[in-house]
Amino acid sequence: MRATANLGCALAEAGAATALIDLGGESGPRTWSYAEIERQSDALAHCLLARGLVRGERVAILGANRAEYLIAFFGILRAGLVAVPVNHKLPAATVAFVLEDCDARLAICDAARHALVPASLPSVKLDDWPNPKDNETFVAVVAEPDEPAMFLYTSGSTGRPKGVVLSHRSHLWVLEMRAGVPEPPGRRQLVAAPLYHMNALATCQAALANGHSVVLLPSFTAASFIDAAARYQVHALTGVPTMLAMVLRERQLLAQADLSSVDAIRVGSAPLSSALVEQMRAAFPRAELTNGYGTTEAGPIVFGPHPDGLQRPPLSVGTAHPRVDLRLTRDGRVVADEGMLEMRCPALMNGYHKRPELTRQVITDDGYYITDDVFRRNADGFFFFVGRADDMFVCGGENIYPRAVETMLEAHPAIAQAVVVPVPDEMKGHKPVAFVMLRDAAGAPVSEDDVRRFALANAPAYAHPRRVWFLDELPLAGTNKIDRRRLSELALESVQ
Repeated sequence: MRATANLGCALAEAGAATALIDLGGESGPRTWSYAEIERQSDALAHCLLARGLVRGERVAILGANRAEYLIAFFGILRAGLVAVPVNHKLPAATVAFVLEDCDARLAICDAARHALVPASLPSVKLDDWPNPKDNETFVAVVAEPDEPAMFLYTSGSTGRPKGVVLSHRSHLWVLEMRAGVPEPPGRRQLVAAPLYHMNALATCQAALANGHSVVLLPSFTAASFIDAAARYQVHALTGVPTMLAMVLRERQLLAQADLSSVDAIRVGSAPLSSALVEQMRAAFPRAELTNGYGTTEAGPIVFGPHPDGLQRPPLSVGTAHPRVDLRLTRDGRVVADEGMLEMRCPALMNGYHKRPELTRQVITDDGYYITDDVFRRNADGFFFFVGRADDMFVCGGENIYPRAVETMLEAHPAIAQAVVVPVPDEMKGHKPVAFVMLRDAAGAPVSEDDVRRFALANAPAYAHPRRVWFLDELPLAGTNKIDRRRLSELALESVQ
């Protein structure tokens, strides 16, 4: 990565080398060189300023994954403007709220998302792309240390979305931490998660900063993911566990595909299960599997390898990264074994846009971000995800973390993934129920009673799911994570 103070310029100086293989758009696969990405990003930056936009103003991006999405992101930042990738899968009213809340001055969108942009907000379609002029040069803005580069909005699944304000400096530090050892040219990274989410956006930035090639899918399906990985001999895969669980169910496609090039898989944004780890290792025997963790508010650099070289347990996210301060707290005290994770690092957000009180609630006086995620730390310093504090519910006086019950259920040989949600109960307060997706829908039949008996044999009785429903696929939210809110609604409908 070249030295720069502007995150939009953090690309390798790789000239004619392939930067992007774009499988989106309307004209089939397109290949973009590093030089073309640079020229197009500069041309867009020039056009944005020519429209009269002023440094620091916000420009929203709404669209499926494609090369122009990333070019828009880089161009906005180079112009000294602030990029706001918007989750276009949210309800239209929520999209409108985000556009108003961030004070967007312009929206850049694809044709399918143009209707989401209010008539009062100027917009430019990704298809109406400026052509770089010969000999036209653009000098990118030199960003101030804490100058905002982007707003990333939370999904809004538990209320109004919050605009996380991230500076140029914060994510240049992330790229510095992700700078790997020099590797042969031509290394390819497959990205299918949406670019409005930190997982995909940070993955693309890191790959392009290190001179790799990104194979970019417009959206995720298991079949297109497998086909792209094989067709383009991809080396690295990334995604959330649900995506990879769906890929592993496509046994016939996997058997026919040449995936021998895959040597790295990074899973993040949601916890892993032992069963999924075993299946991934069987399907991709050459791949090093990384169980990642990060937050939008404090970035993806949190954990790393053990300082003494100890082997990481399969479900651990690692030990504390040497450049990140971590602590566990419980009832206001710092503890060693299990508690709320708090973290402090250079990737920390500036704050929530227009929400200073909420910012003060999640940033401590000594600069730690309170994640609301509960972790356990073992004697060797390895961290293990326990569950979201706000997912925890009480059943007959016992605290239940859904993730703990899900992990137990996913140890069943027939279950690929499980989701546990609470439903109200007059006697217990709440009781757990479960939705499960089987590894092989055509395999040996598994009944609701089978799953309940397994749970009673492998967990405390109070934690066993009182009802179990089988789904061919688990519903996904806009970030490709499991849509827990929708499953909670289905559970309530089914028990009433």
